[in-house]
Amino acid sequence: MKRIKLLLFICIIGGAFFIFQERDIKLAEWMLGSGPVKVEGKAVVLVDENTGETLFAKNKNEKKYPASTTKLLTALVVLDKASPEEKVQVGNEIRMSREGEARAGLFEGQVQTVEELLAAMLLQSGNDAARTLAVYTAGKEYGHALSTDQAMTAFAELMNKKGMELGLKGSHFTNPHGLHDPKHFSTAEDLAAIAHAAITNGQIRGIVNRETYSTMTHTYSNRNRLMVRDSPYYFSSATGMKTGFTDEAGYCLISSAEAGGKQVIAVVLDSGKDSVYTDTISMLNYGLNR
Repeated sequence: MKRIKLLLFICIIGGAFFIFQERDIKLAEWMLGSGPVKVEGKAVVLVDENTGETLFAKNKNEKKYPASTTKLLTALVVLDKASPEEKVQVGNEIRMSREGEARAGLFEGQVQTVEELLAAMLLQSGNDAARTLAVYTAGKEYGHALSTDQAMTAFAELMNKKGMELGLKGSHFTNPHGLHDPKHFSTAEDLAAIAHAAITNGQIRGIVNRETYSTMTHTYSNRNRLMVRDSPYYFSSATGMKTGFTDEAGYCLISSAEAGGKQVIAVVLDSGKDSVYTDTISMLNYGLNR
């Protein structure tokens, strides 16, 4: 009888161990992206915007290059220091452009409002607009006697300070536009925190959820194909937010969507030109329909 009881006890313990082991394997598969959502991006995260709950993740704390998704943080810093209607004159920072980079077509001496420059930066992904906003904002904070290089450094300090306020744990920023710098990096989880702050900012949300934005001199088109109606990746529930690409970063996309009372944020880093969208759509659908 004692032997039977012992064997029964061993079977119960063994069964429980198998159940927990199977659960942990399934959890590990889910966290690595082989569970309910299949993604090609090297680091991703899907977050419930209302609760902050992580719904899906893969390498969410791995340090990656954020490319132009950086500009969401730039926008937050600018709007901490400046009002949308303030007028800004484009200066000699326009000469810092690099061959092949994304530009909004600004020219030296041109006067634009902060809002117009934000649209140029967030929709057209203009690095020229990002630099002009950085110089203007740093000048407001530290004095307009700063040289262009000093202003860029000062603005990066403001970005890192804002990152600390947002609770970022794996990020460091050196410029307002996201062009490659080994010391400029972030994580999918940190970028989701930036995205939450950005999409809950009415000024930023009002820009990133538009397909185009027109001024007296320019029309800026949204590079986020989720927001473009004739795109094969158009996603009707999408509400923004920001694309990014460099050779080192790969294709990146921060997106948000809302449907049926649910609001989610998806971050995809280091994916392919098309898979960055298929990854994102799979994640958004999972978040909105689960």
